Amino acid sequence: MRNYLAEFFGTFWLVFGGCGSALFAAGIPGLGIGYAGVALAFGLTVVTMAYGVGHISGGHFNPAVSIGLAAAGRFPGNQVLPYIISQLVGAVLAAAVLYVIVTHNVTPFVIDNTKPGAFAANGYGDLSPHGYSLVAAFIAEFVLTCFFLLVICGASDKFASKELTGLAIGLCLTLIHLISIPITNTSVNPARSTSQALFAGGGFLPQLWLFWVAPIAGALVGGLLYKHLLQLSDKGQAN
Repeated sequence: MRNYLAEFFGTFWLVFGGCGSALFAAGIPGLGIGYAGVALAFGLTVVTMAYGVGHISGGHFNPAVSIGLAAAGRFPGNQVLPYIISQLVGAVLAAAVLYVIVTHNVTPFVIDNTKPGAFAANGYGDLSPHGYSLVAAFIAEFVLTCFFLLVICGASDKFASKELTGLAIGLCLTLIHLISIPITNTSVNPARSTSQALFAGGGFLPQLWLFWVAPIAGALVGGLLYKHLLQLSDKGQAN
């Protein structure tokens, strides 16, 4: 149960911190943090929770990561579903708290779900921040999640420096956001996409499938690539 609670709190913090920065701080005229600030916020949520609860659950905070690590042989398959449920509950609750905050402002808040990035949701085509197609969005989410898993597997390998694991993974997520916020508003995390799409509604819900399929496919490939091509044996040699 501690593992599931750690995943719940970690995913809550990721959505609340990352999506919250996009909702509250990104677009303030003259003072907004912009894409770079949002990217850093997502990275910081992972860094802080990796050191805060990562030693309890492994610090996945992402269904795609749990699935990819299982494919890499680094996580028991029978724990994938409970982890995903914990992550989804944490993400949706965080989105609910964000919704309560943004709707209790002196200026009435209206989610315009015809515009890209509504309630920090992910999208492609007309709902892509810069008009990228379904194909472009799928490729970006697939490739970025694949490399995210390669970094996670490598940084958490028994031969790697454990002190820097959380920092490496958080910086990788920051880089991922710097690359892909203009494309899809960056998912690489089905729980984060689901939580925001539920509140944004409109066209974001029919597009949600891509932000499950592409990240999970990328994570599976990344996990398998690390396991079969990069994983070192106990002798420090590649398998």
